[in-house]
Amino acid sequence: MIATTSGSSQVSEEEVKARLDREHLPRHIAVIMDGNGRWARERGLPRVEGHRASHEAISDTVEACGDLGIEFLTLYAFSAENWRRPKAEVEALMALIEHNLRAEVEGLDASNVRLRMLGKKEGLPRSLVAEWARVEKLTCENDGLTLQIAVNYGGRQEIADAAAALAADVAAGRVKAEEIEERHIAERLYRPDAPDPDLLIRSGGEARVSNYLLWEIAYTEIYVTPVLWPDFRRAHLYEALADYQGRHRRFGGVTNAA
Repeated sequence: MIATTSGSSQVSEEEVKARLDREHLPRHIAVIMDGNGRWARERGLPRVEGHRASHEAISDTVEACGDLGIEFLTLYAFSAENWRRPKAEVEALMALIEHNLRAEVEGLDASNVRLRMLGKKEGLPRSLVAEWARVEKLTCENDGLTLQIAVNYGGRQEIADAAAALAADVAAGRVKAEEIEERHIAERLYRPDAPDPDLLIRSGGEARVSNYLLWEIAYTEIYVTPVLWPDFRRAHLYEALADYQGRHRRFGGVTNAA
């Protein structure tokens, strides 16, 4: 189900938070952080300033998820298709991701957050790959929120890579072709230990999934808000969670069937 909201509410942040059922929160929230470029354009600024302005939205969302006890949060930072953007913007984004990792890792580590990358390292700047390795090693023992940042990620590519790994196992005789099930693909995804997202939030108002976690979101609830990502705060997260808790997830079944 896709819900689109107006992005405005007369109810206070604390009122929405107080109404949330802590026993019925999603284990895994995925976010498509859309609207940075439009946010900058509305202010007559270069697009990269919209990306820089998104830092507070990320920090607020991460802190709120940690406070609520959410297990996994996956943020879509740079898609495999984003390489088509102007070279200057791509370089600025890569530098910004690396800078934020270096600047925030100590605080995230102190908050018991485990940081992981989701995506392909090939093609990324070597300094960014090295920084990712450092922060993953530093935070790997943390058992609070697992924060996954999708960089150079594409959902179709992830499925193709899983299929290639499975084909290699079939060729080597480790798996019989006639016995292949869904789990054989799922076990070969980039992060097979992560549960499928229960809730996908997309900011910026666009109602599409943009090649994001295509395998994993088969039964994910989708929530779209027109709020541009740099303006997204924990109050908007609480509104998304309240909407999620008002739904009944049937996973293809029916309820009250006679």
